[in-house]
Amino acid sequence: MTIPAIGVRSDLLHLGVNSDGTIQVPPLFGRADEAAWYKYSVTPGQIGASVIEGHVDSYQGAAVFYRLGALAPGNRVDVRLADGVTAVFRVTGVREYLKSNFPAKIIYGATHRASLHLITCGGAFDYETRHYLSSTVVFASLTSSRQADHRRRRR
Repeated sequence: MTIPAIGVRSDLLHLGVNSDGTIQVPPLFGRADEAAWYKYSVTPGQIGASVIEGHVDSYQGAAVFYRLGALAPGNRVDVRLADGVTAVFRVTGVREYLKSNFPAKIIYGATHRASLHLITCGGAFDYETRHYLSSTVVFASLTSSRQADHRRRRR
C-alpha cells in the first residue's frame, strides 16, 4: 500500500479478530510501521468496505499512520493486490470518532461501491489508561485499477 501525500509505503499484514471478538491490531513491537488489512472485510477494489488499520505511534515514536489525519479529499491511496493488480482509491473524507461512540456499522458494514476505510487512533491521549480516546477514519472510493506490468525491462 502506498499513500503518496503522507509518505506511507507498507506491506499489509492480514489480521482477523481476537478471542473476545475485537479486531486484531498490528503488534506495537516490531510491526508498528506496517498497516494491516482486516481479512473479514472485502479485498480492496471489490464492492463493499475494505478495512485497513495501522498504529498512529508506538513506544519508539511515529508509526505507519502517524499522518493519516492530514489526508484530504482527492488524495490517492494505492493498494497492490496479490495478483499484481493495483486498486487506486481517492480520499472522500476524513473523520474523527470518539471510541465510546465508534460507528462500527458505518466502518465495517456493507457498501454499494468499492470503498476503502483506513483507521488509526487519534484525538486526546489518556495517560492513565495509555489509550487514545478517538479513532481517525479515512474514507476512500475506488477510482481505477492498474494491471501489473509483466513486460521485462531491457538492460
